[in-house]
Amino acid sequence: AAGYEPLICSSYRAWDKQTELFQKKVQSYLDQGYTHAEAEDQASFWVARPGTSEHQTGLAVDIVDQNYQLLDEKQENTPVQQWLMAHCDEYGFILRYPTGKSEITGIGYEPWHYRYMGLDAAMEIVEQGLCLEEYLDSTGKTT
Repeated sequence: AAGYEPLICSSYRAWDKQTELFQKKVQSYLDQGYTHAEAEDQASFWVARPGTSEHQTGLAVDIVDQNYQLLDEKQENTPVQQWLMAHCDEYGFILRYPTGKSEITGIGYEPWHYRYMGLDAAMEIVEQGLCLEEYLDSTGKTT
């Protein structure tokens, strides 16, 4: 209704797809001269290890602006992301890996990755400026 064109570029992922994405990222670090252990550690900051991805649960979606489909930090400046960041909680979603929270989440900033939490939890998380880990710590809940 606001005239934006969001595009879901990734939703549910099967084990094989998550494995492929993770191994591809590991290989990119191996190609840069990292040891295998270092490459896996670096890769897991950007791509979840198979079995740990929220995409594998069906609770996460990657949403981009149709006019800018790159998964990089510039995504945050698109009109679609600006609108989503301001309104996602109204639909039960949170920006899962917000800026400035990487030390807590263990994952790099992803201004395109949204997780469904339900209306009440999403509104509370956004209102308090929390990431999921902080919210769960404050409530004593687990994922």
